[in-house]
Amino acid sequence: MYQTTIQKSAELVGIGLHKGSPVKLRIEPLEANSGIVFYRSDVDVAIPLKPENVVDTKMATVIGKNGHIISTIEHLLSAVYAYGIDNLKITVDADEVPVMDGSSASYCILLDEAGIAELDAPKKVMRIKKDVEIKEGEKYVKLSPSPDLNYDFTIKFPHPVIQEQAYVLKFTKESYKKEIARARTFGFLHEVQYLRSKGLALGGSLENAVVLDEKKILNPEGLRFPDEFVRHKILDAIGDMSLIGMNFIGNYEAMAGSHDLNHKLTLALLEDAENYEVIEVVGEKMRELEKAYA
Repeated sequence: MYQTTIQKSAELVGIGLHKGSPVKLRIEPLEANSGIVFYRSDVDVAIPLKPENVVDTKMATVIGKNGHIISTIEHLLSAVYAYGIDNLKITVDADEVPVMDGSSASYCILLDEAGIAELDAPKKVMRIKKDVEIKEGEKYVKLSPSPDLNYDFTIKFPHPVIQEQAYVLKFTKESYKKEIARARTFGFLHEVQYLRSKGLALGGSLENAVVLDEKKILNPEGLRFPDEFVRHKILDAIGDMSLIGMNFIGNYEAMAGSHDLNHKLTLALLEDAENYEVIEVVGEKMRELEKAYA
């Protein structure tokens, strides 16, 4: 199995969640062993996708360099990771990635338009060798050895529409597109009002998020899945874990996980080389992974 990039460049324009202004995003092919690189065209700054470049995780995963940031990268990265893309240049002309409809479905369509191209270099995958866990009170995120890739997520919210939800994704590209990609981000009306008072979430609307008041969903069309909330948490987790720098084989488990806990998990994983091994994908495992990303 070989490393991949995209066959051709593709672009879209969407609204930035926090500033509410149009953002142009363009994806372009990169050669083998380049990784995922973000580029701010408005300030001429390139930011490689690495855990050490994460500068904020309060409401989204934010990377930065030399005082310049790119916010809300997780939905796009979730799709890129699900498609098994190893090398990609992502250019934006502002400090955030377009929110689109609050899911990663638009980015799946963009990647389908761009197409996948194989490169002349073996694909590298990280195999989890030891349990790695970050725990804060009842909340935790955990990686553990497994012959497959699964995402097992549980959430609890004291809200009548959400309450406790759990979902397990047995990962393949197709299961991701069918079960996860369309799940939208969500928030509570009082939080949106507070953020707007601080000059944030100016682009947030019922067009790009599921919004709840104290008792119900405000979106007139309702939910895309009965458990859309926990499915979106898996979408976020897949994007956050892409900061590892490659696809991995193992089990991800979370109870009320967050961008912050996911970031701490990637750091904890990478700080000890005994936790993992990087393998070049050949033989029987190659055929299994080829099926997963077909």
